[in-house]
Amino acid sequence: MASAIPGPIPLPQSRYDLNTYMGRVNHCAGISDPSMLLNTSADVETAKTLISDFKNGKIKQMTPELWRAKRVLDSTIHPDTGETVLLPFRMSSCVLSNLVVTAGMLTPGLGSVGTLFWQVANQSLNVAINIANSNKSHPLSTRQLITNYTLAVTASCSVALGLNSIVPRLKSLAPNTKMILGRLVPFAAVVSAGVVNVFLMRGEEIKKGISVFDQDGNDVGLSKKAAFYAVGETAASRVINATPIMVIPPLILVKLQKGFLKGKGVGIQTFTNIGLICATSLIVLPFALAVFPQRQQIHVSKLETKFHNLTDSRGNKLDTVEFNRGI
Repeated sequence: MASAIPGPIPLPQSRYDLNTYMGRVNHCAGISDPSMLLNTSADVETAKTLISDFKNGKIKQMTPELWRAKRVLDSTIHPDTGETVLLPFRMSSCVLSNLVVTAGMLTPGLGSVGTLFWQVANQSLNVAINIANSNKSHPLSTRQLITNYTLAVTASCSVALGLNSIVPRLKSLAPNTKMILGRLVPFAAVVSAGVVNVFLMRGEEIKKGISVFDQDGNDVGLSKKAAFYAVGETAASRVINATPIMVIPPLILVKLQKGFLKGKGVGIQTFTNIGLICATSLIVLPFALAVFPQRQQIHVSKLETKFHNLTDSRGNKLDTVEFNRGI
């Protein structure tokens, strides 16, 4: 994010009002736009130069070119380290990176092997995204990463296989209801494993705290309470993000298979499934991402006492600080 670029002059967080939900929706639509993946390394460096010039007083006011530069950085670099996030794990690649594994998980009639494969693939992608975008106050060791990954995969596969086994045995339900519930099994597996994944991968942040910053971007210390907010909201956002993408397409597909797709080949049904997932992701993702701010302000009274009497570089008492929630 552009906030990672150093300089004494604070950069406006967005051209939209991030205190409102629709303001965040418009902001998230910008940084999750897949066209941002077309920016080259030279584009990123140019954007960094422009933002640095503003934050160091060489440019006095925001211009359309500066807003464009900020958008490039917000969708490309990590907010804590300032390093470029690997392309498949950027926010702007979210729809494309998840498209294949989501389509795989939502494919009707998957057997046990297919279910296991796609759940492992999904959790592998989640872990990679977590590592690339998590708050960097406390990076995990290789051993911790392997342990957490194994537990997350075990959770998702257990839920998926368990529900796939239970749903057909529910004799009190109508066949159509059973089919719908069966199509929603991947959603239950993804949500449960996603929450487990977040808390496992970011457990060290809760134990040790994450960095919080003043309004000028200066690190003012580590806070366990801020970490709890950050990780808890990220876990909740996983559920919110997954719900429309994992629920709407399979329900529409069930309806289409009784009408337009009835008797059609596997290829056409698969193409329709992918199209539904892609369209839903592009339309709904900004609304889901906007529920919680990415870089969030919090009143110091909600944090540890060591933050209650801090002052900024100008000697003014800090009433609020901010932290990077991670994704």
